[in-house]
Amino acid sequence: MSRGEYERARAHKRRRTAFIALAVAAVLVFGGAGAAFAYYSVLSGNLHDGVDDDLRAALAKTDLVNEPFYLLLMGTDGSDEREASEEFAGDQFRSDSIMLTRIDPVNKKVTLVSLHRDTLVDMGEYGQNKLNAAHAIGGAALAVKTVSELAGVPISHYAEINFDGFKDIVDALGGVEVDVPMTIDDADAGGHLDEGLQTLNGDQALILCRSRHAYEQYGDGDSFRAANQRLVLSAIAKKLLAADVATMAGTVQALSQYVTTDLEISDIVGLAQAMQGLDPSTDIYSAMEPTTSQYINNIWYEINDVDEWKKMMARVDQGLPPTEEDIVDEGSNTVLATTGNGDASAVADAAQAAKQQNAVLVLNGNGTPSAGSVAAERIEALGYEVTSDNADHFDYEQTLVVYDDEGRVADAQAVADALGAGELVLNDGTYDTDGGFVVILGSDW
Repeated sequence: MSRGEYERARAHKRRRTAFIALAVAAVLVFGGAGAAFAYYSVLSGNLHDGVDDDLRAALAKTDLVNEPFYLLLMGTDGSDEREASEEFAGDQFRSDSIMLTRIDPVNKKVTLVSLHRDTLVDMGEYGQNKLNAAHAIGGAALAVKTVSELAGVPISHYAEINFDGFKDIVDALGGVEVDVPMTIDDADAGGHLDEGLQTLNGDQALILCRSRHAYEQYGDGDSFRAANQRLVLSAIAKKLLAADVATMAGTVQALSQYVTTDLEISDIVGLAQAMQGLDPSTDIYSAMEPTTSQYINNIWYEINDVDEWKKMMARVDQGLPPTEEDIVDEGSNTVLATTGNGDASAVADAAQAAKQQNAVLVLNGNGTPSAGSVAAERIEALGYEVTSDNADHFDYEQTLVVYDDEGRVADAQAVADALGAGELVLNDGTYDTDGGFVVILGSDW
């Protein structure tokens, strides 16, 4: 795409956005069927921009609000920033996130199954490729056909969103409440995110949904990223289903600018009404496609575990959770699979508590170089996760082992024994132990 072509395309987008704003103003100021129809037509046209006959032909026919159906939800790596860059201008963007969604409006249940973007699949005339290449090769139509064949189910609807749109949708909802499993520092994903329950804005939600390098010490980063994407989607569903008319209208407007889907606005509104009453803690199931990693011709692929995959999809197609039990990674506190029994959050909380109890902070209070790292090695030999830093000063005379649970005095003594020094101190609130131990090295060590 030349620079002139790009500028014309951007001008078209600005005119389109301005037209939406005028349509909204017309509805608010003048009211009436004419303004409402114009507004509806603009939004509908935006939603269907890019939906072609090939995609519609690939989709199965279902009764939207009266029977379960499958929707393919894809997040692409397209954005205004990437479109503006010389490196990516004019590209057909790859699908960064692929999620097969089963929606049951009758029983008010939703199942989210994330698919590995690196899954090795046979694309017929296009040969064997990674799953996310389907969108780049043949657009939405080939993506639908490929996922449908992989999962063995018909796909009735399609929705695609780029990164810019994801941020705007979250912001249109006024943010979403998410219990972030662990602190994230990932420059590739967009920056820093604190651990804990909080209301995320669009940029923060995007960090959570894009981060995978922060999880590499725990396993497959893509699996943890996909789990967080499902977590955020559940939060969006909860907020959207409880939204008032004004918020719903703002969200639909944001959707129209950044989402491509075959669904009509009336379908979206009708489906939202049909799903009201859904409880995300019990009515949303989730899991990840079972795969194993394999290095083939200098490229890493995910190989679908056919037997386990068939079992999972058989459960999904019956309206059951994809897995029999909730799955929580204790190291990162990330919920990898949910069964809707309400225990996943409790399991995650228990895992977080166990993680905190296993943590020891060593503070160098005597100023001896490398004292903290030497002490950390001795404590790590006991099985603890140890971090070290300097104390507030280097004048501590006695080594202290601080604990805040009387039931853990024996554990605290074991830490002191490993160091060969240490007075046990029951925390009176002076120290931030966060459920674990704080060791302050004194001049006696």
